[in-house]
Amino acid sequence: MPQFARIKLTSTDLPELERVARDIRDIADKTGVKVRGPQPLPTKRLRITTRKAPTGEGSHTFDHWQLRVHRRILDVQPDDRTMRQITKLEIPEIVKIELILTA
Repeated sequence: MPQFARIKLTSTDLPELERVARDIRDIADKTGVKVRGPQPLPTKRLRITTRKAPTGEGSHTFDHWQLRVHRRILDVQPDDRTMRQITKLEIPEIVKIELILTA
């Protein structure tokens, strides 16, 4: 089994997440290493429902909110030059990145 670096990206802002995934893919393509992804993972939807009327009087009306958490996963062949460029990549605060090296 070949060694690879698994990169997990998580964000609530889908365009920023797609931009970071595209940048990582471009870096891997430029350096000529094998890359698989970005593969979309299921979107988590965090839902909150609250009653509009604070006292409980009146008609039964509710407010609904939801927060969507988008995720992408990339598998990159770990090359020194590639990993150095990925770690120097400008990543916004809203995008969380997790890097796991496998054997």
